[in-house]
Amino acid sequence: MDLGLRGMKALITGGTKGIGRAVAELFAAEGCDVAICARNAEEVGQTVAALAQYGTKATGRAVDVGDGPALTQWVADVGAEFGGIDIVVSNVSALAIGQDEASWQAEFNTDMMGTVRSVNAAMPFLEQSKAGSIVVIASVSGREVDFAAGPYGVFKAALIHYAKGLSFQLAPKNIRVNALSPGNTYFPGGVWEKIEHGNPALFKEALALNPTGRMGKPEEMARGVVFLASPAASFITGTNLVVDGALTRGVQF
Repeated sequence: MDLGLRGMKALITGGTKGIGRAVAELFAAEGCDVAICARNAEEVGQTVAALAQYGTKATGRAVDVGDGPALTQWVADVGAEFGGIDIVVSNVSALAIGQDEASWQAEFNTDMMGTVRSVNAAMPFLEQSKAGSIVVIASVSGREVDFAAGPYGVFKAALIHYAKGLSFQLAPKNIRVNALSPGNTYFPGGVWEKIEHGNPALFKEALALNPTGRMGKPEEMARGVVFLASPAASFITGTNLVVDGALTRGVQF
Protein backbone atom coordinates (compact mmCIF):
# COMPACT_ATOMS: atom_id res chain seq x y z
CA MET A 1 0.00 0.00 0.00
CA ASP A 2 1.25 3.46 -0.88
CA LEU A 3 0.74 5.57 2.24
CA GLY A 4 1.03 8.80 0.24
CA LEU A 5 3.67 10.27 2.53
CA ARG A 6 6.38 11.16 0.04
CA GLY A 7 7.25 14.84 0.20
CA MET A 8 5.39 15.47 3.44
CA LYS A 9 6.98 17.09 6.49
CA ALA A 10 6.83 15.35 9.86
CA LEU A 11 7.79 16.61 13.32
CA ILE A 12 8.38 14.18 16.18
CA THR A 13 9.11 15.06 19.79
CA GLY A 14 11.38 12.59 21.56
CA GLY A 15 12.82 11.15 18.37
CA THR A 16 16.21 9.73 19.35
CA LYS A 17 15.30 6.37 20.87
CA GLY A 18 12.53 3.82 21.28
CA ILE A 19 9.17 4.47 19.66
CA GLY A 20 10.04 8.04 18.63
CA ARG A 21 13.22 6.95 16.84
CA ALA A 22 11.37 4.15 15.04
CA VAL A 23 8.64 6.59 13.98
CA ALA A 24 11.20 9.06 12.64
CA GLU A 25 13.01 6.36 10.67
CA LEU A 26 9.82 5.01 9.14
CA PHE A 27 8.68 8.49 8.08
CA ALA A 28 12.07 9.07 6.47
CA ALA A 29 11.92 5.70 4.72
CA GLU A 30 8.50 6.69 3.36
CA GLY A 31 9.99 9.84 1.84
CA CYS A 32 9.14 12.46 4.47
CA ASP A 33 11.29 15.31 5.63
CA VAL A 34 11.71 14.71 9.36
CA ALA A 35 12.39 16.97 12.34
CA ILE A 36 13.10 15.59 15.79
CA CYS A 37 13.88 16.91 19.22
CA ALA A 38 15.14 15.39 22.45
CA ARG A 39 17.07 16.66 25.45
CA ASN A 40 20.44 15.11 24.59
CA ALA A 41 22.18 17.17 21.88
CA GLU A 42 24.67 14.45 21.00
CA GLU A 43 21.94 11.87 20.49
CA VAL A 44 19.94 14.34 18.40
CA GLY A 45 22.93 14.89 16.13
CA GLN A 46 23.54 11.18 15.70
CA THR A 47 19.89 10.54 14.89
CA VAL A 48 19.70 13.37 12.38
CA ALA A 49 22.76 11.98 10.59
CA ALA A 50 21.13 8.54 10.46
CA LEU A 51 17.85 9.94 9.14
CA ALA A 52 19.62 11.91 6.40
CA GLN A 53 20.81 8.63 4.91
CA TYR A 54 17.27 8.00 3.69
CA GLY A 55 17.74 10.80 1.18
CA THR A 56 15.24 13.28 2.62
CA LYS A 57 15.74 16.37 4.77
CA ALA A 58 16.41 15.77 8.44
CA THR A 59 16.86 18.29 11.22
CA GLY A 60 16.87 18.25 15.00
CA ARG A 61 17.51 20.24 18.13
CA ALA A 62 18.12 19.63 21.81
CA VAL A 63 14.82 20.73 23.38
CA ASP A 64 13.08 19.92 26.65
CA VAL A 65 9.35 19.85 25.82
CA GLY A 66 8.68 21.04 29.35
CA ASP A 67 10.26 24.35 28.34
CA GLY A 68 7.32 26.00 26.60
CA PRO A 69 9.12 28.92 24.90
CA ALA A 70 11.94 26.68 23.63
CA LEU A 71 9.50 24.09 22.26
CA THR A 72 7.35 26.74 20.58
CA GLN A 73 10.38 28.35 18.97
CA TRP A 74 11.70 25.02 17.69
CA VAL A 75 8.39 24.12 16.06
CA ALA A 76 8.23 27.55 14.40
CA ASP A 77 11.82 27.17 13.18
CA VAL A 78 11.08 23.73 11.71
CA GLY A 79 8.07 25.13 9.87
CA ALA A 80 10.17 27.91 8.43
CA GLU A 81 13.04 25.60 7.49
CA PHE A 82 10.82 22.98 5.86
CA GLY A 83 8.34 25.42 4.37
CA GLY A 84 5.52 23.84 6.36
CA ILE A 85 4.54 21.03 8.70
CA ASP A 86 2.07 18.30 7.74
CA ILE A 87 2.39 15.86 10.62
CA VAL A 88 2.98 16.24 14.35
CA VAL A 89 3.73 13.24 16.57
CA SER A 90 3.84 14.04 20.28
CA ASN A 91 5.83 11.25 21.87
CA VAL A 92 7.71 12.51 24.95
CA SER A 93 6.77 11.27 28.42
CA ALA A 94 8.12 11.99 31.89
CA LEU A 95 7.35 8.34 32.80
CA ALA A 96 6.53 9.49 36.32
CA ILE A 97 4.63 6.96 38.44
CA GLY A 98 5.35 8.30 41.92
CA GLN A 99 2.53 9.74 44.03
CA ASP A 100 4.50 12.82 45.12
CA GLU A 101 3.60 16.26 43.85
CA ALA A 102 6.77 16.49 41.75
CA SER A 103 5.72 13.42 39.75
CA TRP A 104 2.27 14.87 39.09
CA GLN A 105 3.81 18.16 37.99
CA ALA A 106 6.33 16.39 35.73
CA GLU A 107 3.61 14.40 33.98
CA PHE A 108 1.42 17.45 33.51
CA ASN A 109 4.19 19.66 32.19
CA THR A 110 5.86 17.05 29.96
CA ASP A 111 3.14 14.72 28.71
CA MET A 112 0.11 16.99 28.76
CA MET A 113 1.46 20.46 28.15
CA GLY A 114 4.31 19.22 25.95
CA THR A 115 1.64 17.84 23.64
CA VAL A 116 -0.61 20.90 23.82
CA ARG A 117 2.30 23.25 23.17
CA SER A 118 3.54 21.19 20.22
CA VAL A 119 0.11 21.16 18.63
CA ASN A 120 -0.56 24.85 19.25
CA ALA A 121 2.81 25.88 17.83
CA ALA A 122 2.33 23.73 14.73
CA MET A 123 -1.27 24.76 14.10
CA PRO A 124 -0.55 27.64 11.68
CA PHE A 125 1.38 25.18 9.51
CA LEU A 126 -1.10 22.33 9.85
CA GLU A 127 -3.89 24.66 8.74
CA GLN A 128 -2.00 25.24 5.50
CA SER A 129 -1.38 21.54 4.89
CA LYS A 130 -3.47 19.56 2.41
CA ALA A 131 -3.38 16.56 4.75
CA GLY A 132 -2.65 17.79 8.26
CA SER A 133 -2.40 15.10 10.91
CA ILE A 134 -1.62 14.83 14.62
CA VAL A 135 -0.81 11.59 16.44
CA VAL A 136 -0.59 11.62 20.23
CA ILE A 137 1.31 8.78 21.88
CA ALA A 138 -0.75 7.70 24.88
CA SER A 139 -0.55 4.31 26.62
CA VAL A 140 -2.60 1.30 27.63
CA SER A 141 -2.08 2.70 31.15
CA GLY A 142 -4.55 5.41 30.13
CA ARG A 143 -7.25 2.77 29.52
CA GLU A 144 -7.00 0.55 32.57
CA VAL A 145 -5.49 0.48 36.03
CA ASP A 146 -2.05 -1.11 36.14
CA PHE A 147 1.22 -0.64 38.03
CA ALA A 148 1.52 2.85 36.50
CA ALA A 149 -1.74 4.06 38.06
CA GLY A 150 -1.21 7.61 39.25
CA PRO A 151 0.24 10.55 37.32
CA TYR A 152 1.40 8.54 34.30
CA GLY A 153 -1.88 6.73 33.77
CA VAL A 154 -4.00 9.77 34.54
CA PHE A 155 -2.30 12.04 32.02
CA LYS A 156 -2.17 9.33 29.35
CA ALA A 157 -5.95 9.05 29.75
CA ALA A 158 -6.18 12.83 29.50
CA LEU A 159 -4.21 12.75 26.25
CA ILE A 160 -6.66 10.26 24.72
CA HIS A 161 -9.50 12.59 25.68
CA TYR A 162 -7.58 15.58 24.33
CA ALA A 163 -7.02 13.86 20.97
CA LYS A 164 -10.68 12.90 20.70
CA GLY A 165 -11.92 16.40 21.45
CA LEU A 166 -9.39 17.97 19.12
CA SER A 167 -10.40 15.63 16.29
CA PHE A 168 -13.94 17.01 16.42
CA GLN A 169 -12.80 20.61 16.63
CA LEU A 170 -10.33 20.34 13.74
CA ALA A 171 -12.31 18.13 11.36
CA PRO A 172 -13.74 21.16 9.48
CA LYS A 173 -10.14 22.26 8.84
CA ASN A 174 -9.24 18.85 7.39
CA ILE A 175 -6.78 18.16 10.19
CA ARG A 176 -7.01 14.66 11.62
CA VAL A 177 -6.13 13.80 15.22
CA ASN A 178 -5.63 10.30 16.61
CA ALA A 179 -4.03 8.66 19.63
CA LEU A 180 -1.98 5.50 19.72
CA SER A 181 -1.72 3.51 22.94
CA PRO A 182 1.28 1.18 23.04
CA GLY A 183 1.47 -1.77 25.32
CA ASN A 184 4.73 -2.66 27.07
CA THR A 185 7.49 -1.91 24.57
CA TYR A 186 11.00 -3.25 25.02
CA PHE A 187 14.14 -1.70 23.54
CA PRO A 188 17.77 -1.20 24.64
CA GLY A 189 18.01 1.65 27.12
CA GLY A 190 14.25 1.74 27.57
CA VAL A 191 12.24 1.57 30.77
CA TRP A 192 11.51 -2.14 30.45
CA GLU A 193 15.17 -3.06 30.03
CA LYS A 194 15.89 -1.08 33.21
CA ILE A 195 13.07 -2.86 35.02
CA GLU A 196 14.31 -6.22 33.72
CA HIS A 197 17.62 -5.68 35.50
CA GLY A 198 16.50 -3.51 38.41
CA ASN A 199 13.20 -5.17 39.32
CA PRO A 200 13.14 -8.64 37.73
CA ALA A 201 10.03 -9.68 39.66
CA LEU A 202 7.99 -6.84 38.14
CA PHE A 203 9.43 -7.58 34.70
CA LYS A 204 8.44 -11.26 34.98
CA GLU A 205 4.95 -10.29 36.15
CA ALA A 206 4.48 -7.83 33.27
CA LEU A 207 5.74 -10.29 30.70
CA ALA A 208 3.40 -12.99 31.98
CA LEU A 209 0.37 -10.75 31.45
CA ASN A 210 0.81 -10.73 27.67
CA PRO A 211 -0.58 -13.84 25.93
CA THR A 212 1.90 -13.42 23.10
CA GLY A 213 4.68 -14.17 25.55
CA ARG A 214 6.66 -11.06 24.68
CA MET A 215 6.64 -7.29 24.75
CA GLY A 216 6.21 -5.08 21.73
CA LYS A 217 8.97 -3.62 19.59
CA PRO A 218 9.32 0.09 18.74
CA GLU A 219 8.92 -0.58 15.02
CA GLU A 220 5.59 -2.32 15.68
CA MET A 221 4.29 0.81 17.39
CA ALA A 222 5.79 3.02 14.67
CA ARG A 223 3.87 1.26 11.90
CA GLY A 224 0.61 2.15 13.60
CA VAL A 225 1.67 5.76 14.12
CA VAL A 226 2.83 6.27 10.55
CA PHE A 227 -0.32 4.71 9.10
CA LEU A 228 -2.58 6.89 11.26
CA ALA A 229 -0.60 9.98 10.22
CA SER A 230 -0.66 9.14 6.53
CA PRO A 231 -3.15 10.14 3.83
CA ALA A 232 -3.96 6.42 3.54
CA ALA A 233 -5.91 6.89 6.81
CA SER A 234 -7.78 9.90 5.44
CA PHE A 235 -11.13 9.09 7.12
CA ILE A 236 -9.69 7.92 10.44
CA THR A 237 -9.82 10.63 13.06
CA GLY A 238 -10.68 10.64 16.75
CA THR A 239 -9.62 7.04 17.29
CA ASN A 240 -7.33 5.50 19.90
CA LEU A 241 -5.39 2.68 18.30
CA VAL A 242 -4.29 0.13 20.90
CA VAL A 243 -1.14 -1.75 19.89
CA ASP A 244 -0.52 -4.17 22.74
CA GLY A 245 -0.51 -7.79 21.55
CA ALA A 246 -3.77 -8.50 23.46
CA LEU A 247 -2.24 -7.31 26.75
CA THR A 248 -5.34 -5.38 27.83
CA ARG A 249 -8.66 -7.10 28.47
CA GLY A 250 -11.06 -4.19 28.27
CA VAL A 251 -13.40 -3.81 25.30
CA GLN A 252 -12.99 -0.44 23.61
CA PHE A 253 -16.29 0.96 22.36
